[in-house]
Formats: sequence, C-alpha cells, structure tokens
Amino acid sequence: MHRTFLAAKIHSCTLTAANLNYVGSISIDRTLLDAAGILPYEQVQVVNVANGERLITYAIASPANSRAIELNGAAARLGMPGDRIIIMTYAQFSSEELQTYCPTVVLVDGQNKLVEVRRYDELLATV
Repeated sequence: MHRTFLAAKIHSCTLTAANLNYVGSISIDRTLLDAAGILPYEQVQVVNVANGERLITYAIASPANSRAIELNGAAARLGMPGDRIIIMTYAQFSSEELQTYCPTVVLVDGQNKLVEVRRYDELLATV
C-alpha cells in the first residue's frame, strides 16, 4: 500500500502578481523551486492564507532570485498581490520508503527571499 504525504512546501510566501491573461499555472522563483525540490510543470497545491482559497495547478519557473510568485490564468482570480500563500507538493510512499522519508520546507521572508530550508525529520518517529 502507498500513502500520500507532503513532499515539499514553500511556506508563507507573498504573491507578487496575478496575471489573468497569462496561460495558466503559478510562476515561482527558480531559486525557491530548486530549494524545495519542485520541478517545472509539477503539480502543486496553493493555499491562500488571506482568503482561504485552495487550488491545484502546476509550477513554472520564474528567473532565479526574481522573488516572483505569480498566479496566472483563471487562478489569478483566487489571490491578489500581497496575499500570503503556501505552495505544496505531495508524493506517494510505501511503508519501506517512509522509513527514510522527510518533507522539505522552504522558509522565505516577506519579499520571498530564501531564509532557510528545513527537513521535517520528526515524521519518522511517528511511522
């Protein structure tokens, strides 16, 4: 049996733009994608802390160190620049894989600058 767990998240980043006329997705600073281990075109869940909206889309890379986090296309209606959001990916793991599994959490400051990358090792104690 496989179970679904958090794989990575970029925690409490700031939405920098909402581009209604752009073709779908969420644009994320390449530096943050790399730190979280999120690949371009990978499915992500986006949670808007400001309004409670949740959506699933895919990530595209903005230039490294641009600090850009932009909702595009229809998703642009679910957030406004300045909103705090959380971006998450999930993966399925077997019981054996869970023995060495740890999610990656990327922490940023108010301008989306990378502050810290954490591994949630405490999960292993509960499996």
